[in-house]
Amino acid sequence: MNPSQLNTKNSRSANTSQNPKEPCVKIVPLGGLHEIGKNTCVFEYGDDLILIDGGLAFPTEGMHGVNVVMPDTTYLQANLHRFRGMIVTHGHEDHIGGISHHLKKFNIPIIYGPPLAMSMLRGKIEEAGVADRTKLQSVEPRQVVKLGQHFSIEFVRNTHSISDSFALALTTPVGVIFFTGDFKFDHSPPDGKLADIERMAFYGEKGVLCLLSDSTNSEVPGFVPSESSVLPNLDRLISKAEGRVLITTFASSTHRVAMIIETAMKHGRKIGLLGRSMLNVVGKCRELGYIRVPDDLFFPIRTIRDLPDRETLLLMTGSQGETMAALSRISRSEHPNVQLKTTDTVIFSSSPIPGNTISVSHTIDKLVYLGAKVIYGKEHGIHVSGHGCREDQKMMLALIKPKFFIPVHGEYRMQVLHGKTAVKMGVSPNNILILDNGDSIELRPNSMIQGQPVKAGIEMLDNTRTGIVDARALKERQQLANDGVVTVLIPISTDGNMVAPPRVSLRGVVTSADPRKMSLWTEREIIWVLENRWKQLSRQTGPKSFEVDWIGVQREIESGLSRRMRRELQVEPLILCLVQPAPSGTPSYKPRSMDEPNLKKNKHNNQHNQQANKNQNINNPNKAKENIKPSNKGKDVEVTGRTRRRRSALTT
Repeated sequence: MNPSQLNTKNSRSANTSQNPKEPCVKIVPLGGLHEIGKNTCVFEYGDDLILIDGGLAFPTEGMHGVNVVMPDTTYLQANLHRFRGMIVTHGHEDHIGGISHHLKKFNIPIIYGPPLAMSMLRGKIEEAGVADRTKLQSVEPRQVVKLGQHFSIEFVRNTHSISDSFALALTTPVGVIFFTGDFKFDHSPPDGKLADIERMAFYGEKGVLCLLSDSTNSEVPGFVPSESSVLPNLDRLISKAEGRVLITTFASSTHRVAMIIETAMKHGRKIGLLGRSMLNVVGKCRELGYIRVPDDLFFPIRTIRDLPDRETLLLMTGSQGETMAALSRISRSEHPNVQLKTTDTVIFSSSPIPGNTISVSHTIDKLVYLGAKVIYGKEHGIHVSGHGCREDQKMMLALIKPKFFIPVHGEYRMQVLHGKTAVKMGVSPNNILILDNGDSIELRPNSMIQGQPVKAGIEMLDNTRTGIVDARALKERQQLANDGVVTVLIPISTDGNMVAPPRVSLRGVVTSADPRKMSLWTEREIIWVLENRWKQLSRQTGPKSFEVDWIGVQREIESGLSRRMRRELQVEPLILCLVQPAPSGTPSYKPRSMDEPNLKKNKHNNQHNQQANKNQNINNPNKAKENIKPSNKGKDVEVTGRTRRRRSALTT
């Protein structure tokens, strides 16, 4: 079979033989597929259910006011009675960032993970006030833990951009499942802790039923360079800097952070830490002994003016152009303690995450405008990826030798390319599945069948991380950002009469319509609703008392006005209709829409048009008959939709 002929999400199975009644391991990814971030995966067998990782993702440009994006855990919450515990592979936000949020909704019996990840997670859950809802347990390489009756998990050391990163070997009743986590093969890591290739090969020889492997750099040929290759370039740039050095990188890239701190100490520079996450990570690494430097190497940021520029290095967050990060605030001259100087050297020891390129470019542009020397880009050799490239992926496949293969952790094209690499390494195309979040896999000794999908979406948290932003709220924010908002105040009596002209206010709406025209349109929408919807939206409960569905009235007017603006002006602003009820019997207002507003202004033209129509009717009697239409005045007309109103209600 051609390597391109892989089983995508439209395919149903990858197997040699199948028996649906045979017990199986069920794998349900809730996040991390067709995307970068919010890695979360469920494993089930019988009455046992475990969770691997619980990450978050960062919002896209169109998610206004959204701070973080979480996976939808509806499926997990529906099966809490089978929930035995959780495994964490490493301490990056896209793997542990969502756990404190999950704990606000449900308990997790126990969480196993590497020491650094557990230390970082402990700080998160204590800050969120949910530390009592789970138990954290640190593990060491090659340690085996048991969750439930059917899952035995061995932690296998791999190499990544953060200390203490593990792959997982899950021993189940159907066979061994190997879960790589984020990995690369770094043969000279800064901390000297090599990937446990021996143990990987052991499982490969023993026999691995299924491999789930990191697909992030499937498009990049070769091996990813070692993290240590960055050190000489950082050393050179810091040594040449005449003034202060400002370096930004991922706070969780602990190897990089440790190298920068050691290089600063080598060149006699004191270090100032900016950014909450940078302070937390450095503190945790020092507690665990991953960074060993004297206390006096660091200085409080408030004392930065007391230090010579040549002896100062600032290590900070903001490598992704985050609006409130330290470097972004410095670029806008908004930081309370640090103002950029023309003698400063700013180093970006990172690369933009997909989706953040524009914000990073804007930050760099502002820094250059302020006169600083800015160093960024691949040509300087100051950043390497923590994810293996194509040759790293081949090496993992060669070591594990899986029967079945599922590419994970990556966008769709990355997963497909990883699948093609697996075919070249000897995995049958029939034994590879390209999945999406919510797909379920039934894994048996001789089959891998795609079952019924489960609910899997996203939960968006606002800037406080306390309120969930639903789809409707996000749509409204998008409308506000694109087309502005129209607010309408309408006085209507309880017996269904407009008692005063509506007040229309436009905010952020770019339109050719003047306020008078907008007010006229609004009046016409109100008239139509009162004439054709009032009976459905109100009922008389007494001689002068009425029960009115004011929310329904508002929605009807908003809907009609929205259609009008979309058709006439090609804009779709957010329309907010506020109805002010008036007592029954209040004198009604005669709307301008029932007058002929241009009568006085165009009296001569109207007389001319009337005479022309009269002459036309004399010459064409049949045409005259067509122009005579029966009046509905004084009659109740039942209208079930808005399609029939257009000819009369929208006439100018």
